[in-house]
Amino acid sequence: MKPIWIVDDDQSIRFVLEKALLREGLSTRSFTNPREVLAALATEDAGEGPQVLVSDIRMPGGSGLDLLTQVKLQLPALPVIIMTAFSDLDSAVSAFQNGAFEYLPKPFDLPKAIELIRRALEESQREEVSEELMVATPEMLGQAPAMQDVFRAIGRLSQSNVTVMITGESGSGKELVARALHKHSPRASGPFVAINTAAIPKDLLESELFGHERGAFTGAQTSRRGRFEQAEGGTLFLDEIGDMPFDLQTRLLRVLSDGHFYRVGGHSAVKANVRVIAATHQDLEQRVKEGVFREDLFHRLNVIRLRLPALRERREDVHVLTKHFLLQSAQQLGVEAKRISEQALEILSHFNFPGNVRQLENICHWLTVMAPAQMIEAKDLPPEVLSLPPIEQASKSSLIANSGEAIIVSDSGSTKALAPLNSAVVNLGAHAGWESALEVEALQLLGTDRQDVWDVLTRRFESLLIQAALATTRGRRIEAAVKLGIGRNTITRKIQELHIEG
Repeated sequence: MKPIWIVDDDQSIRFVLEKALLREGLSTRSFTNPREVLAALATEDAGEGPQVLVSDIRMPGGSGLDLLTQVKLQLPALPVIIMTAFSDLDSAVSAFQNGAFEYLPKPFDLPKAIELIRRALEESQREEVSEELMVATPEMLGQAPAMQDVFRAIGRLSQSNVTVMITGESGSGKELVARALHKHSPRASGPFVAINTAAIPKDLLESELFGHERGAFTGAQTSRRGRFEQAEGGTLFLDEIGDMPFDLQTRLLRVLSDGHFYRVGGHSAVKANVRVIAATHQDLEQRVKEGVFREDLFHRLNVIRLRLPALRERREDVHVLTKHFLLQSAQQLGVEAKRISEQALEILSHFNFPGNVRQLENICHWLTVMAPAQMIEAKDLPPEVLSLPPIEQASKSSLIANSGEAIIVSDSGSTKALAPLNSAVVNLGAHAGWESALEVEALQLLGTDRQDVWDVLTRRFESLLIQAALATTRGRRIEAAVKLGIGRNTITRKIQELHIEG
């Protein structure tokens, strides 16, 4: 293990921490000011740097806050503990929001200080393991035996053009598998074209797949290539194939059988040089028995079947996926990546995730926005994970705007600046959790120069609502529409407009 670096101009503080950590079997290295630390990091004999950095906030040779900023540029995953006198508490809170692991007020209780350093050590080691796992599996993450079987299958199929059927629940990552199959196939240099057959109305799907000639139907003012032609020389991914209309199944079977098709309204056969990968969350054997899916097409598509496990079947992957999505969300939002406690991870790993990996990704995005501190604790998890009524999980934060600056005030008293707003006081505790999140995001967007806030939030709300309904009904659109109280045509149109995929 790498040493713990201690930075303080007070010799007595350094001595006490060094001896206490030595008794714990932990090695240390001490510095009197930030300049010495930066010089050590820049030299070759500094090795790989510290495992944890503990720094005072005010020193003659420089500021601990400046040191935090510079160290984070070089070692973004390094846990940094800021020591501070109570008179510097405001500065310490600012450091905490800018990436410090925790702050330690002086004078401190030595056992509590050692316990805090221990926690930072554990976090540092977890981050190192997580980074190794992510490097080992750059395209798809998963160490569970069920996912290893999927990876092995992708490897065996890498040099093949055989048709593949991917089965798995909505949100389990079927398109990711299809893209991996394409990327590692002889067709990798060709296009990868995906189409969700459940998201396109029946009267438009034929034209989407096969294209049309000018004048083939009302509104067809020009000829148009379909997805089969767009995927020429590459891979066509047909998602939710179980929802394809019966008459179109016949046309698809003909393409798979002889490699030719006709555009809608066309009279000349077009040759298709395309590898087809299909996916469904439905039981196709049962749909064949019910007479809604052609048996000959089923056998034509089902040459190789690849079953993708639900997230609840690979719970050991929740840890690495959660950290990956938290990092991804932070990069998308341009903020410091949040960490998550072992207890919160344990609760997440026991959640059933009806929406699978997509639901976990959404939860991590929500936590990046809504968790009040850099360390996500169990109490910060959304209501659906904690299985509590939303009102019990309502945010206890207040959004206070003074002089045009919005600030989140958490239970612990730490603060975080948001977008500029007009003077107002909004008590978020009066609303349920999701309403708090919506209000915070709305206020942030309204504090910018944007003029499309209604459209942005409405689209996100509709998308999440439809995805939740589809997850509840296992992808059955008609049943989802009934639950939502909207028409079948409406949900089909929304799925297409919002680019919702299974």
